[in-house]
Amino acid sequence: MTEKPFLREAVATDAAALKAIMAPVIAGSTASFSSEERDETAWAAMVEDRLARGRAFYVAELAGEVVGYATYDQFRPGNNGYRFTMEHSVYLKDTAQGYGLGRTLMLTVEQHAREAGHHSMIAAVDADNAGSIAFHKALGYEEAGRIPQAGFKFDRWLDVLFLQKFL
Repeated sequence: MTEKPFLREAVATDAAALKAIMAPVIAGSTASFSSEERDETAWAAMVEDRLARGRAFYVAELAGEVVGYATYDQFRPGNNGYRFTMEHSVYLKDTAQGYGLGRTLMLTVEQHAREAGHHSMIAAVDADNAGSIAFHKALGYEEAGRIPQAGFKFDRWLDVLFLQKFL
């Protein structure tokens, strides 16, 4: 990577890039348990909604191209008992992995959540995703629980592993 990456707050017009980042994840991996893609309108609405409610939504740009994003929202939304516990998402294009962008995005959203007065951050990952588990543990996340066969994708049951970090 010769260009220096640039982080910025997402805007609704990033919707096509966000959709493009997630398309191969949804189509070919269990990094997301979903098998349904959001359309650009839904991505734009998510960005605007999260920012309007004081949540973080950042993108990483490289040579003018959005190559990754990180965001968070309340864990178990709609229940104010969880209002200080957030759950994050961080994704990169394959070509942007291995350069520390995921780490930079994560630390940025964690700092945002900390400054907003939140208490902890949750990661919900496929229990077989060794790379994601190692990534989170390197950032100080600890295993907080596992729900066997909580998800279903590619004609098989998936265990979800929860990792947590106190902010």
